[in-house]
Amino acid sequence: MNDNIKRATGLLVIEVVNSNPNGDPDRESDPRQRPNGLGEISPVSFKRKLRDLVEDADGEVFNAVCKKLGFIKEDFKILESRGRVRGDIIAEMGEDIKDFNQDKFLKSPFVRKYWDGRIFGNTFLQEGGNKGYIKTGVVQFVMGLSIAPILIQRHTNTNKAGVEEGKTQGMAPLAYRVVEHGVYCMPFYINPSHARKSGCTQKDIDLLKALIPYAYDHTRSAIRPDVRIRHAWYMEHQNSLGSCADWKLIDALAPKRKGDDPEKPSTAWSDYNVPDSLPADLKEKVSFDDLMSNI
Repeated sequence: MNDNIKRATGLLVIEVVNSNPNGDPDRESDPRQRPNGLGEISPVSFKRKLRDLVEDADGEVFNAVCKKLGFIKEDFKILESRGRVRGDIIAEMGEDIKDFNQDKFLKSPFVRKYWDGRIFGNTFLQEGGNKGYIKTGVVQFVMGLSIAPILIQRHTNTNKAGVEEGKTQGMAPLAYRVVEHGVYCMPFYINPSHARKSGCTQKDIDLLKALIPYAYDHTRSAIRPDVRIRHAWYMEHQNSLGSCADWKLIDALAPKRKGDDPEKPSTAWSDYNVPDSLPADLKEKVSFDDLMSNI
């Protein structure tokens, strides 16, 4: 077990306003939604935004964060980069992927190079390769779920530009699909037990904490213009084993829908009771911080 990294419990409280926080490709990019009406944001979607901030090595966020933390940008490359050629990745894993040695793996350029491999793990494996290369991540984000059911609005996009020969305007019927309003909770966990296997260090965790506040503000798009991280609670346990049950911390900081009907979709942030601190008995068990208060 890596004594340099303490176990931690995190909770992102995310407000969505007239935006699609995570489109579902199986439903024509509708905002993800469960049969009971609750909205979803996948862990993959959120991790992609963090990866994009790091991959944009000359971007405003990564430059500023590295300068603030005193980090060297070359130590934090992205393994699962967009358009990456799988063969190149396999070549970097070693000359003979049939054999695996954990000590050699941790000292390898492959591990030292890729931040997302160290912190989120990796599942790359060529046929015939040793399964020792498959690593579970130290950091695991959970599916983000809205507290109350969401309403989805669908509008037709119009475009006055010359989208089709011989026409002065074009339309994309019902292509603009957004959540009117929703508040989502996305827990995440730091598990130091995997650190000695993936090569994750405290510097990797520090980079994660520094990036989270900018995940949506610096990755806005036309369909996702207003997604706000209201709180990014980070609760560090007193040791690597953990000093408090995760669920107690998550339950204590999760917003609650006001009113007599918890199944009624919200229209504003004021529709929720939002905790701003932990109860006294839990405060004694962990140190906690709101990462959003640091920006």
